[in-house]
Amino acid sequence: MNFPDYRPRRLRKNDILRGMIRETKLSVDDLVCPLFVTHGSGVKTPIASMPGQFQFSIDTLVGEVTKIRDLGIPAILLFGIPETKDEEGSGAWSEDGIIQQAVREIKAQIPDILVITDVCLCEYTSHGHCGVLDDSEVDNDATLELLARTALSHALAGADMVAPSAMMDGQVCAIRDVLDEAGFGDIPIMAYAAKYASCFYGPFRDAAEGAPQFGDRTSYQMDPPNGREAIREIALDVAEGADIIMVKPALPYLDIIRMAKDEFDLPVAAYNVSGEFAMIKAADKLGWLDGKRAMMEALVSIKRAGADIIITYFAQEAAALLR
Repeated sequence: MNFPDYRPRRLRKNDILRGMIRETKLSVDDLVCPLFVTHGSGVKTPIASMPGQFQFSIDTLVGEVTKIRDLGIPAILLFGIPETKDEEGSGAWSEDGIIQQAVREIKAQIPDILVITDVCLCEYTSHGHCGVLDDSEVDNDATLELLARTALSHALAGADMVAPSAMMDGQVCAIRDVLDEAGFGDIPIMAYAAKYASCFYGPFRDAAEGAPQFGDRTSYQMDPPNGREAIREIALDVAEGADIIMVKPALPYLDIIRMAKDEFDLPVAAYNVSGEFAMIKAADKLGWLDGKRAMMEALVSIKRAGADIIITYFAQEAAALLR
């Protein structure tokens, strides 16, 4: 069919027609809202590099989660900020750790929201790396036991899903084995399977207070130029028992999301990270972009690339527009 017999503009002339033939539809059900929880009472501390985002104490967090639930957002992803840190990151698996306390309180008061917990050590270690150190290098195998212990402590507290993000080889297998042995075979694992060593995490490191005190994470997070390596990384996590596979960040890695969707028969999550969020917020503040339109276009592009689940700091704003 060619012009003049076929005129694509016929189906673009009003909102009704455009909506009827829209190929990609973003839903509130696709969204996961990340949240930062800290110790104290009555705390709601703004995060300067992430406008509209906060560090919450558990009491204020419960109110925020209630708002999120009422918007129809089905899930949250929790990151903890401990009172103290040590070389091993022992606060990550403490029974009275900040995440463990938060999970118990949320599940007691708002049982009808899915609680996902990030499983990593970077916020809890005094050096800011995602595992224990052997001299100045992260010891992969020594870290696995601690990640598994952390995941189990989250399950015992009532978490519905765990999300290992440390990018240690074998982390999914170690966590799956420990959860199964402890009777938590029904707890799914959302694996940060292709997590790149990205500059777009900058604002998050302010929010979670987990920046490395020396060096960087390029020895364990993925090298941005590599695409085929992502498929190998994801395949390993699938073989080890991952239930959901994640690509992080999202917007600079839409090609990786599509590759993952085409290659694997599992749900694909994408993390629309703090730097992606901050860029749109900054451009909106300066009047360079329409922030709401840029937000929705970005989220739709992630969905169109193949993501079934989108973890995003825009979750509440987007949900209010999608309802």
